[in-house]
Amino acid sequence: MNQTYIFFADGLEEIEGLTVVDMLRRAGIPVTIVSISDTLEVIGSHQIRITADVLFKDTDFSDGAMFVLPGGLPGTTNLAAHEPLCHLLTDAASSGKYVAAICAAPSVLGGLGLLKGKKATCYPGFEDKLVGASVCSDSAVVDGNIITSRGMGTAIDFSGELIAVLSDRETSDRIKASIMYH
Repeated sequence: MNQTYIFFADGLEEIEGLTVVDMLRRAGIPVTIVSISDTLEVIGSHQIRITADVLFKDTDFSDGAMFVLPGGLPGTTNLAAHEPLCHLLTDAASSGKYVAAICAAPSVLGGLGLLKGKKATCYPGFEDKLVGASVCSDSAVVDGNIITSRGMGTAIDFSGELIAVLSDRETSDRIKASIMYH
């Protein structure tokens, strides 16, 4: 199937993470919220408490088709510091699986060398961290198996692109129309 894993760390931007989960589930795409800490409770950058589905350390990701990083600070910093996650992302990208990141989180992909020769976007001010990328300012960018987006205000566009690659454009458009998104 199109199993998607989204990684939540304390300090994530809640809208970026939850919009992805909500829209993918509306599209019928299985998505699992993974806490990278030792507890299922994750506290977002705006002190919203979210309960993840699973802990990273207890999860087998072999069925994953897509791996998603929400942004936010210090969430992005926490994701980048989690070595097992970084190994998983590198392995996934090299095997052709989708790797996606929004806001500051594309900097994690840049730091891992996953953006070399790719078009990518990010939250303004993080462009220098997109090492090797051709940086653009589109709301969401798909380049092969790498998908990036700019931030909270582009979370619906980002989620729509995730749906389009995992399902199809028609499903993406249908979900966006159902939530009254132009």
